[in-house]
Amino acid sequence: MKKTSILISSATVLTITILWFVTTGLEIVNPLFLPSPKRVWLAFVAICQNGYKSYSFWQHISSSLERISIAFGLAVLTAVPLGLVSGYTPWLKAIFEPIVEFVRPLPPLAYYTLLVLWLGIDNESKIMLLYIACFMPIYLTCVSAVLRVPHAYIWSALTLGANKRQVFFRIIFPSALPEIFLSMRISLGGGYATLVAAEMVAARSGIGWMVLDASNYLRSEVVFAGIIVMGIVAVAFDQIIRALKRIFVFWEGQGTN
Repeated sequence: MKKTSILISSATVLTITILWFVTTGLEIVNPLFLPSPKRVWLAFVAICQNGYKSYSFWQHISSSLERISIAFGLAVLTAVPLGLVSGYTPWLKAIFEPIVEFVRPLPPLAYYTLLVLWLGIDNESKIMLLYIACFMPIYLTCVSAVLRVPHAYIWSALTLGANKRQVFFRIIFPSALPEIFLSMRISLGGGYATLVAAEMVAARSGIGWMVLDASNYLRSEVVFAGIIVMGIVAVAFDQIIRALKRIFVFWEGQGTN
């Protein structure tokens, strides 16, 4: 079944690539809006060799990776324990729930100006914006995961003499692990979606800023190259999280056909 899924996914990618070649080759769409794969590749090579706006291509990537990595790491370190404890402790959940529910639906640019006023225009405000975007899905999923743990598991452990601390670490935490890793994948996607917004203000480097700046000058080939690189990096991060999940949640799927 896994091999079949890989083949189907590969066929999808191949089909999209062929359509891209055919569409641009026949000039069905204006090249300004849809550059050919060759133009995108040449733009990518040129950026790798000459950089973009006084920064090398690797400096742009490293700037974005630094911002998203710090924000995502802090979100995991804070949202996972806080979400699990909030789900296990009703009064703590009641404290954080109105704050989370108020901030969660707000578009990032709505409060980014406040972050800039409070933290300045350097990396601190950008990292904080990405942190908030990454924090919300992890926290909410962790709370939900705890609430979905079957009560029979908890009561059985208490009946056998386990205390609340043992129930948390031996019943609730392992039961919530699959959803924790799922929330991390969703969180990383949300962080990437916010990356361009985070690099809109007073930035001169970053792959998101490069894409935004190139779009202002209608350099669609650079936009496409940047987006493809962002997608590849995001897929690489996602594969790392999947690999960690296979290591720490090794029991998932066992016993099912």
